[in-house]
Amino acid sequence: MQCTIDRRAQFSASHRYWLPELDLAENQRLFGAGSRFPGHGHNYLLYVSLSGGLDRYGMVQNLSLVKQVIKQEITSQLNYAHLNDTWKEFQQTLPTTENIARVIWQRLAPHLPLVNIKLFEHPELWADYQGKDMEASLTVKTHFSAAHCLALPELSFEENTKIYGKCARPNGHGHNYHLEVTVKGEIDSRTGMIVDLAALQDAIEEYVIEPFDHTFLNKDIAYFAEVVPTAENIALHIANLLRSPIQKLGVELDKIKLIESPNNSCEIDCRQLAKNPISEVEKEPVMSL
Repeated sequence: MQCTIDRRAQFSASHRYWLPELDLAENQRLFGAGSRFPGHGHNYLLYVSLSGGLDRYGMVQNLSLVKQVIKQEITSQLNYAHLNDTWKEFQQTLPTTENIARVIWQRLAPHLPLVNIKLFEHPELWADYQGKDMEASLTVKTHFSAAHCLALPELSFEENTKIYGKCARPNGHGHNYHLEVTVKGEIDSRTGMIVDLAALQDAIEEYVIEPFDHTFLNKDIAYFAEVVPTAENIALHIANLLRSPIQKLGVELDKIKLIESPNNSCEIDCRQLAKNPISEVEKEPVMSL
């Protein structure tokens, strides 16, 4: 029987996004405030995922050993360090979140049966790396507030109430939606980036946050005049809105996760959308309650 376990660790470190072969203006254009001297810092949160069969002691790996390896190979070296100067790998490729995750994998792989490295730069930005050469994913988390009513127009209030419960009330109700947008691409061998982060954030703001925030979805978003704005349909519509703009940035839209409340979220595998481009309402997203 295969089992996956996670080990959490953390470290605090600083870094600077700066390429000496470029002038000040070009570094500022590429990296924005991240290019400022002498750099900036983060409290990094690291999740190391391991997979394997259970041994006679009921473990995939002895967690004391896992903790020791992570401390010896990673956190003792990176904690309170300036990353650009700490590991030789960051001399060639800048220590972006996605590239740090890649190098952490490389340093742990000889010791542990890794399946994923997840590195949080802060709670609204993290990277995942799974050992596939220069391929990594980056997730941006943001939010918007909106109201909706769940009801099919061809059904009576009583019939809609049987399907949607209190959510069918005609004056609607609201949520503080949390949105996670995951993109996948190749880490640039010099900049360490899979995508221009500022451009990605601008695309999410333009196509989703600005038009959706502080709206009554059924009335203010034309698409939901005909489609019931369930969490699943909202996530699916967001995925279709973002696919093309994100593709133009040189990366692939990988996942959309919409958290409607602490008890209700849904996730769209956007790779399926690309393979099977049928109408949105025919999609069946993965739902987790």
